[in-house]
Amino acid sequence: MPNPTEASHTQKRVTSAAGGSAILVAAGIFLSRIAGLIREHVFAHYFGNSDAADVFRAAVRIPNFLQNLFGEGVLSASFIPVYARLRALGEDDEASDVADAIATLLALVTSVLVLIGVLATPFIIDAIAPGFHGAKRELTIRLVRIFFPGAGLLVMSAWCLGILNSHRRFFLSYSASIAWNAAMIATLTGFGQRHSQEALAVITAWGSVVGSALQLGVQLPSTLRLVRRLRIQLGLKLAPVREVIRNFFPVLVGRGVVQLSAYIDSIIASYLPTGAVAALGYAQILYTLPVSLFGMSVSAAELPAMSGALGSESEIATELRARLGNGVRQIAFLVVPSAVAFLALGDVIAAAIYQSGRFNRADALYVWGVLAGSAVGLLASSLGRLYASTYYALRDTRTPLRFAVIRVALTTVLGVFCALRFPQILGIDRHWGVAGLTVSAGIAGWIEFLLLRWKLRRRIGPTQPASAFLAKLWLSAALAALVAWAIKWRMGHSHPIIEALAVLAPYGAVYFLITSMWQIPEARRVLGRVSRMVR
Repeated sequence: MPNPTEASHTQKRVTSAAGGSAILVAAGIFLSRIAGLIREHVFAHYFGNSDAADVFRAAVRIPNFLQNLFGEGVLSASFIPVYARLRALGEDDEASDVADAIATLLALVTSVLVLIGVLATPFIIDAIAPGFHGAKRELTIRLVRIFFPGAGLLVMSAWCLGILNSHRRFFLSYSASIAWNAAMIATLTGFGQRHSQEALAVITAWGSVVGSALQLGVQLPSTLRLVRRLRIQLGLKLAPVREVIRNFFPVLVGRGVVQLSAYIDSIIASYLPTGAVAALGYAQILYTLPVSLFGMSVSAAELPAMSGALGSESEIATELRARLGNGVRQIAFLVVPSAVAFLALGDVIAAAIYQSGRFNRADALYVWGVLAGSAVGLLASSLGRLYASTYYALRDTRTPLRFAVIRVALTTVLGVFCALRFPQILGIDRHWGVAGLTVSAGIAGWIEFLLLRWKLRRRIGPTQPASAFLAKLWLSAALAALVAWAIKWRMGHSHPIIEALAVLAPYGAVYFLITSMWQIPEARRVLGRVSRMVR
């Protein structure tokens, strides 16, 4: 085992490098998510919690299944570890050949699946949203057929992301989706006043396809310069290509299982009263913001770095433990206050983002209930991404798959009970059953995370204990929430944006103040960066 001095130097070096990369990822994700929140605000203004909103939310999920299966998560886990290691070993020509081959294979497979998806849409709808009938079902079919080609373009965009990330070009890869959001916003604002909700849903779907092409287009020039040449070749004789393919299928199945869980939630929600599917979608947009901004930013920055670690087995384990421990602290420091904010101040957040036009105060409270349920598993989901990235860096794609299957099985069983049966037991309105879906997913997420941690600890050894650190974070966030609640109570009802600024800004400030008093290094680093920016 390495001596303490060596471990300390490793920790300092890792902290510095990881922090810079994670900031670039977080900056790109932050800007794209801000654009996404603006898109959602505009969407809520024109659609509210209507039947058309239900249809649009359900329809966009189906082709997104293709994007999520073959897109960013799967390519990152299977392609980046192989490509980044080849570059770390100085084998740039072979790395370029692998990039060419994966692009060719991806384009072929995606084209076939898009065609099948367009032709088989009616059958897919019957399986995914059996609660939709009549005109609602017909509109869903029409939208899904429009969405599928755009999803295919986004899969190729994910190939660009894999190349850019491996070359540490994080900002462009994660900010590229601003182009997609901009196309959606322009479509909604340009046509929203002149068309019915059903017609607007169709027009917006076409806007999504245009946005997908733009998202690919902004990344392609830089990507092509990095791979130096792009040739159409299958490259199946190359050992690294075969390794990518071998890694691809376990991750593909794992992502498919997780996506299946999301579709099961959508199926269950389709049996609940009108607005449940839309409310679930609105809440998921907010829920995934900290997961992406804090969890994904650290995980994405660490994956190529972990994959390029060289040395003996002991040296690699030391590097991974240092990166993992540092990543856990970075993620938890910002995800814990996010979870408490969703639980205690979710109505303020939902109203600030969505309340406009057809989306009223009652809708904001409904989304809050769903959002509060999602807070249960927010930290587990965020940390789970980092632990899964560590497995992928070790070229182990099967262990995360096994635990993902357990998580989905638990989510399904608990989701059916919590959404359809539990409201009856409690004697509350059926439409609150959608909150049970997010609670059950959170419980299953914690079980998956604990399994990932247990297995990885046996493989590379334990990281530094974080229980005392986490306790300080939860206590700091709870105290900050009490201050925010007092301000909210004194204000009464006001404009959603004004209320959000008056409540959420003090909440964040008090959290940072208390964690600084605890002398938590992450708080001092964040405050130091802010002070340097304002000078």
